[in-house]
Amino acid sequence: MIENGVVLPMLYLPPIAYFVELNKHKPHILIEREEHFPKQTYRNRANICSPDGVLTLIVPVIKGSKNHTKIKDVKISYDFNWQRLHWLSLQACYRRSAYFEYYEDDFAGFYENKETFLFDYNEQLMQLLLKLTKIKTPLTYTETYEPKYLALTDLRTAINPKEPTHFEQKPYFQVFEEQNGFLKNLSIVDLLFNQGPQAGNYLV
Repeated sequence: MIENGVVLPMLYLPPIAYFVELNKHKPHILIEREEHFPKQTYRNRANICSPDGVLTLIVPVIKGSKNHTKIKDVKISYDFNWQRLHWLSLQACYRRSAYFEYYEDDFAGFYENKETFLFDYNEQLMQLLLKLTKIKTPLTYTETYEPKYLALTDLRTAINPKEPTHFEQKPYFQVFEEQNGFLKNLSIVDLLFNQGPQAGNYLV
């Protein structure tokens, strides 16, 4: 069992606050994979910066993936082409950013290949994001669901789109800052596409 570490959910293109916590607690990272799927969380949605402000991208899941389905068993729905919508949105929002073209090929495949399970999809994205942010840490996964962890900082419900973030974030240049002002705690891809290899400096 990991001690003096953190337990985190597996999220889709997680917000910057998630990576700040992950970086702070490395290498003692425990990822929750036995929880029941909670709706309306970052587990299947991400916020990016558009000309009109925050744009939320949602990965649809197959109906029946309610609160009684374990997160590792939730299947992605392909009833409509959400991958094309997400990729077009990322291109439209970040084509003018300094580093989108630098990373474009790394992400393109995630919007072409059809992964069955949400957890597996997010996990593969997570491994890419750890590489691009230069965070070197192993990820350990839960084998049972524990309501509480006494020896770990439990952040499974703390990073939530319904709750305002309280962490202090250093501002960085965003593509549509003139229209929107600086938008806090967007997806980590906003930081990557705007700051490139320097993104890790904003995660301390």
